[in-house]
Formats: sequence, structure tokens, C-alpha cells
Amino acid sequence: LHDVSGSLGFEPFLNFSTKMKEALEANGKTVLDTFAEECRKAGFSPETHLSFGIVVNEICEKALLADLVVIGRRGINARFEYGLLGSATEGVIRKSPRPVLIVPEKFEIPANPLLAYDGSAFATKTMRSAAEFSKTLGLPLTVLTVARKKDEGTEILKGAEDYLKPYSIEAKFVCVEGDAPVGIEKYYKENGHDLLFMGPSRHSKVVEMVLGSTTEHVMRAVEGPFFLER
Repeated sequence: LHDVSGSLGFEPFLNFSTKMKEALEANGKTVLDTFAEECRKAGFSPETHLSFGIVVNEICEKALLADLVVIGRRGINARFEYGLLGSATEGVIRKSPRPVLIVPEKFEIPANPLLAYDGSAFATKTMRSAAEFSKTLGLPLTVLTVARKKDEGTEILKGAEDYLKPYSIEAKFVCVEGDAPVGIEKYYKENGHDLLFMGPSRHSKVVEMVLGSTTEHVMRAVEGPFFLER
């Protein structure tokens, strides 16, 4: 059993009987117990919490006390939803106060991360997260910029190269000409990347509502893990 009303954005348990609420609560505890067991197998102690309320709101509220939100690309209601992103996931990436790591159902440890970089403040913030990730795990990092003109892209990448020097990581800098959404998607797929770092592509106070056309397109086109900076 699952609280579909919470996923759709309505106040849960509005017309549910006590028995139904008890069943949903028991189901939630089972999910958490399974998660806790997997954590212990991996060698660390988890902290779990069972919340009641609108799914997206509860996740984003708890995110205030975290550094990163990790969420599946599609959840338990996947068979009722369309597209590559579930409704709860889409709500979280728009409202989360912290960076969000979106993972597919079949997850493998990344070995070839890619950073989409356009020289903006959000992109620089994202680059810091990508650099920390790559340095900690000893991975190479490819920095990609898509520009209308080669000279513009080269100048943007020069700033990225200077920024990454103190991290002493193996970095590759690539500039391609063309349309950013298509260019990022194509390069990611053709070069075997398995994790994409990206920030909102629109400089706006309404980023909660609009992530930007480039980010929106790439997020739906790339099926692998996706790190969205906030």
C-alpha cells in the first residue's frame, strides 16, 4: 500500500480509515528497516525517520538539515507516471534547498563524471562539488562547455582550468560548438560518461519554478545519475 494522495500533492489520510493509516505506517517502517539493513551491510549506521505529510514538502523540509538529497529518478508510482522523471522527484529538484543527486533504478558506481560548465555563478558552484567528488574518489573529470563560437568556449574553459588546478585532479577540458542542450546530451552519450554535474541554466529568482531549458532538456535526456547543484 502506498499513500498516493501524498505523492499527488494532497494532504494525506484525508479520508483514510484508521486501519488504512496503520497499514501505510507499517509499510513505511518496512521500507526503512530494509534501508537500515542495507546500510549496516555497507558498514555504517543509518538514521531513519518516518514522516507524514505531502511527500515533496517533507523531503525538502528535512533537506534543510542535510548536505545532499539522494532520490530515485522514478518512485513507487512509476507505472502511473510518464517520462523519465517521477512527479515527486520533479517536485524535489524544483524546491530542494540543497543539491540533489538523482539516480536510476540500476545504479553503478560512477567512474567517468562529466561537468557541464558555462562560466556562470551556478556553474562555478557546481564545479566545486564536481571537483570535491572527483578528488575524494580519485576519478578523472571532464569539463564540457557548449558555445556558439569556439573562441567563447575556449575563454570559459580557461577559467575552469585555473579553478581546478589546486585540486590536483586529472581534468580534461572540451569545447564543442552548437546548441547547449543537444551538445551536452550528445557528448555525454557518445563518450561513455556515467555521471553528469550541472546547475540550473537560468539566472532567476524563480528557479524553484523554472530550472532553465538546457537543464530541463538534459535532465530528461540523460538516464544516468544526475547531480543538480542548488
